[in-house]
Amino acid sequence: MSYLVLARKSRPQDFTQVVGQIPVVKTLQNSLVRDRVAHAILFSGVRGVGKTTLARIMAKAINCENLENGNPCNKCSSCTAITAGSSLDLYEIDGASNRGIQEIRELKEKIKFLPTSSKFKIIIIDEVHMLTTEAFNALLKTLEEPPAHVYFMFATTELHKIPITILSRCQRYELKRIAARELGKHLQRLCEEEGVELEKTALDLIVRESEGSVRDGLSLLDQVFSYGEKKIGVHEVIEVLGLVSRDVIHTLTQALLENDPGSAFQALEQTFDFGVDLKRFKADLLTAFRTLILCRIDGCQELIDIPQQELTFFQELAKNYSHNTLHMKLNLLMQGVEDMGYATQPRLSLESTFLKIISADDVVPVSSLLDKLDKLLVNSAQPEQKIKAAASSKKKIPDEKSIRQAIKTQAEALPVKTEEPPLPQEPESPKKDKLVPHPHIHDVRKDWPGFIAHVKDRKVWMAQDLQRANKAREVDNKLQLHYADKANCAVLRQKENIKLLTEFVLDFFQKDLTLCFITPDKKDEKEDDTAESPHKLRQKLANDPLVLMATEIFSGQIGDIRVGPRSR
Repeated sequence: MSYLVLARKSRPQDFTQVVGQIPVVKTLQNSLVRDRVAHAILFSGVRGVGKTTLARIMAKAINCENLENGNPCNKCSSCTAITAGSSLDLYEIDGASNRGIQEIRELKEKIKFLPTSSKFKIIIIDEVHMLTTEAFNALLKTLEEPPAHVYFMFATTELHKIPITILSRCQRYELKRIAARELGKHLQRLCEEEGVELEKTALDLIVRESEGSVRDGLSLLDQVFSYGEKKIGVHEVIEVLGLVSRDVIHTLTQALLENDPGSAFQALEQTFDFGVDLKRFKADLLTAFRTLILCRIDGCQELIDIPQQELTFFQELAKNYSHNTLHMKLNLLMQGVEDMGYATQPRLSLESTFLKIISADDVVPVSSLLDKLDKLLVNSAQPEQKIKAAASSKKKIPDEKSIRQAIKTQAEALPVKTEEPPLPQEPESPKKDKLVPHPHIHDVRKDWPGFIAHVKDRKVWMAQDLQRANKAREVDNKLQLHYADKANCAVLRQKENIKLLTEFVLDFFQKDLTLCFITPDKKDEKEDDTAESPHKLRQKLANDPLVLMATEIFSGQIGDIRVGPRSR
């Protein structure tokens, strides 16, 4: 007898032998027990996850004479005939080679007749998406109102190619990829049945290469068994299947992160000497960096479907680097891999990419760099300026209680008028309006250089960005800043910087000016009018009851109103 490959030898014969797909299996069994089986069922999913297998098991269960809890007995005449492939009432059609309208017409003629030896006729069409449009149209009416003795089972790997009119007439089941843990247990059980001792790391490698497909895993395992040894290790699996060693991928990933070009180039040399497929090597390297990023994101651990030992390695490596750094290096690697596809010397292109990744240091936010620049500029100031700044910082700012006490003291010191006979009452005069500030107002056109100096004394980098403006002018209570290139004001247009710059504008010009940026792509972008905007804060200070009371007692007037950080 000819050798039977594992993919056929270990094919499940009932629902209990199916690997994974627990929700689908449970639904199918319940539908059999409750006699609620749909007349047309469509199984979809990637290759090798059990679509055709489930269709055959359903064919057995529907015609089984001794159904037990929705599971076929595999002992009755119908079950044994289907297992042997000799059932006259089971039609299994390959949609790729029987895709025309003529084949569907012949099928429709066959299903008119009653079953020969079973209760029902079962039609299984594999790769049903390969049928032509005419064939689908010929099948529509039969699917909608099939004979009572006929059930249809369809299987497809490309659900989107099936017409919606067909989909609406079927009960659909989407089969998922098999989880690595379940597939590993299944393959390990087969190894024990075949009397082969497979190293745990080697088994994990086969599971990873299977990508959730049971049939792919069985084919790879069959190939490894053909190696002829009863005890197989990871190195034998790598040689037989022509894979990239995981140790090489780990070494290369770690070298790119730790800026070690020597180790990176040595790992690349091993890969090229072994003669592995470059496409697979690049995919493995990109997957390694994706795993690192997922390890740094909370809640994404379940998205990583790799063995625990390998997961631990990536977790320990990822915690030493920020998410931004890993993302930057992944982007550089993706760009290099894309360029490598068009390069005349792919290896040289990949080595150049490695050098770019290694030379790229940790990512630092722009705001942090600007803060460091400000500190350096402050530390490099003249000594007398430092002394003056230190002296001014020691001045104690009076609180509200002290101000009220001072006002009370000044009020008591005022001369007291003697009592005079009351004069005839006159009509009450209208209430006095609130006081209007009389600040030292500056002109935008004339005093712009002074404003630049005002900002430079507080934020050097911000003054430099303001100097890049092509023009600054005041129009309808707006300070319009014109930039020929939007990149010259990109940092200024950030929310926190707009607020700070608005405070500087109000403090210096003493006008309620709204800040606007005018660039070639946006005609007029103005500051958000939030609750904490400098304009509202300035108005709040001018109308403060304590300020108004002090002004009225001392017969004074409000001068400049400053809301900048130094005033605070």
